[in-house]
Amino acid sequence: MTGWIHRDLAEWDQLRELFHPDGRIEITWFEGTAYEFVDASARMGASDLRSKHLITAPVATFSADGTRAVSETNAVIIGENVRIELGCNSHNRFIDRLEQRNGVWRILDRKSVYDFGSFTFPAGVVEIDREALAGYPREYAALAYLLEVSGFPVRRTFATKGSERERVIKQSAFEWLRGEVRT
Repeated sequence: MTGWIHRDLAEWDQLRELFHPDGRIEITWFEGTAYEFVDASARMGASDLRSKHLITAPVATFSADGTRAVSETNAVIIGENVRIELGCNSHNRFIDRLEQRNGVWRILDRKSVYDFGSFTFPAGVVEIDREALAGYPREYAALAYLLEVSGFPVRRTFATKGSERERVIKQSAFEWLRGEVRT
């Protein structure tokens, strides 16, 4: 889980290695295959938007046969658009489905649940479009706003702490862990 540092360091090949080739990811600004996510992250890395992820130790539950796991990992996303001098801190949790194939553990599916967030102002207060901000759930509104103004649109509503979407993500992950569903 701490391999996410490769994203912050623009180590794209190492980031790609965290995922199985059929891996998927769903976060505020991206939904699709993990490999496409790595390419999109490289494009983001070349933009005015900078980010850093502080990752904690995961809580993992393993399948009875020891070849699958579901983990939940706290993270803090620190973002800043250097051109407009606006930043944010967003607290989230990654819910991951991990699978061991040929003796190697990798992420098969990553989804994010957003807990709360706030703006940062590295060079002084910046005007925020409060109407645009109100279009996002409060738990990740600052992050979504920063992504949008940086050219990385948030196209739908994502899971927040205690939401029905969070419940469904977790229920589905543990059903998969028990072998009750394939995806």
